[in-house]
Amino acid sequence: MKTRTEKDSMGPLEVPADAYYGVQSTRSLHNFPISNLRLFPAQIKALAQLKQACAEANMELGILQKKKGNAIVRACKEIVNGELHDEICLDIFQAGSGTSSNMNVNEV
Repeated sequence: MKTRTEKDSMGPLEVPADAYYGVQSTRSLHNFPISNLRLFPAQIKALAQLKQACAEANMELGILQKKKGNAIVRACKEIVNGELHDEICLDIFQAGSGTSSNMNVNEV
């Protein structure tokens, strides 16, 4: 499997080269292999809709640059349409706060 090296505050880690997700999702995959259950499609869709609305609002307020905001909106629309659900790959059960799932959606 081809990989790419990504780095976060904990250091470098190999991430699958073709993955849309990044280092934080990869760490969570290794740290929380609890049930092999993933988020429900409705949860994934709701997270993407929320992030899309936030991106649109922040662009309108001039807080988020249009180029970055439009990329976020495009990715969110793909997730809502079910095109990237395989990239939302973390176990539904984690440390309890949902931080890992939130970061997984952010990275995708």
